Amino acid sequence: MRCPTLNELSPPPPDKIGWPWTEESPQLPDSMPDGRPWPRVSIVTPSYNQGEFIEETIRSVLLQGYPDLEYIIIDGGSTDGSVDIIRKYEPWLTYWVSEPDQGQADAINKGFRHSTGELLAWLNSDDVYIDRCAIARIVELSCKYPQADIITGGGLIINEESQWIQVIATQRKDQCYKHLRYRDTILQPSTFFKVRVFRTVGIDTSLSYAFDWDFFIRASHKFNILPIDHIIAGYRMYGSNKTAAGGAKRAAELLEVTSRYLCRLTWQYYILLVIVFLYYVAEKIPSPMKIVLLSGIKEASRFIYVLSSKRISVL
Repeated sequence: MRCPTLNELSPPPPDKIGWPWTEESPQLPDSMPDGRPWPRVSIVTPSYNQGEFIEETIRSVLLQGYPDLEYIIIDGGSTDGSVDIIRKYEPWLTYWVSEPDQGQADAINKGFRHSTGELLAWLNSDDVYIDRCAIARIVELSCKYPQADIITGGGLIINEESQWIQVIATQRKDQCYKHLRYRDTILQPSTFFKVRVFRTVGIDTSLSYAFDWDFFIRASHKFNILPIDHIIAGYRMYGSNKTAAGGAKRAAELLEVTSRYLCRLTWQYYILLVIVFLYYVAEKIPSPMKIVLLSGIKEASRFIYVLSSKRISVL
């Protein structure tokens, strides 16, 4: 499917302006400069009760101006109005469904099973492409560097109002199997990969918080990563998003992934073990002491992260 133009889409809410509400990417020609057809790109958005953000996500994908896009949305049975928003864009979706699933990783796997693209990516329903030529940029690099199986860029941390909070620079030296085992240095929303990567590695549906880190660790062991110094996507951080609210469950998954790829005798493992224990203690005590302890754990985690030269995933 060719990406729609701004005029073809439903009008945005009256208080929304700029990209991707009232601005669009230029439409690319039907074929590449050398006459070849553009490779098909498949993007999956897993969704569950993100009605506040999902329309911005959808528009940032559809308004890329790319000639051969598959866009798939797998909704887990949202009840907050997300489905009504998805239906507004149904004519430009390759496939979508709203039904109970086994979580985010399961939704992504389900979406990719409906895809036929040469390049794949997933964009969560609260994240957004900042680069309005993101898809074309990645495709051009993929053609220029055919040995690159995974292409990953930098991004922005954004808040609930889509305001920029922090730049996440591409960490060129650390995006290899050796370093990824210690911490997640790949910004998932800013990453695309060839279909053979997904077919070979797959996404572990037993994980809820760290499946992207686990995926990139295993992929880096078998495939080539090309880091680029360009901002691709916005990663939304706010109080109720999965990463920010993960607490003990997220810390336990980080511990699980660490134990898979590092020896359990490493200092990283034992620090994470202590953090998991502290989270479980904090969740069993009453407020306001609980709030104080959780805040202290997060601050201590940040301190450990910096002190260790960023060689541990605790944030």
